Amino acid sequence: MKLYVGNLSFSITESEVKDAFSRFGTVDTVNLITDRETGRAKGFGFVEMGNADEAQAAIEGLNGTSLGNRALVVNEARPKEDRPARGGFGGGRGGRRW
Repeated sequence: MKLYVGNLSFSITESEVKDAFSRFGTVDTVNLITDRETGRAKGFGFVEMGNADEAQAAIEGLNGTSLGNRALVVNEARPKEDRPARGGFGGGRGGRRW
């Protein structure tokens, strides 16, 4: 089961997150999200737990607790929502046409 973990310290490591969650069961993966351009942490990530019972225990045990001097937000991850297409380059607008 995949969990969303928010309000993480920008200096937190995947190992520290894994250690915190492993007290509640098997941690399959930890994925901390970083900015594509700067590589800087964005302050949130995802943890996949071994099963739903372990994930629920982690939510109940960690949501609102302090990790890296920040109060964690832990809940079940929701599917990524489709976003409308953003404007980009091209489209045949602008520029000179001879």
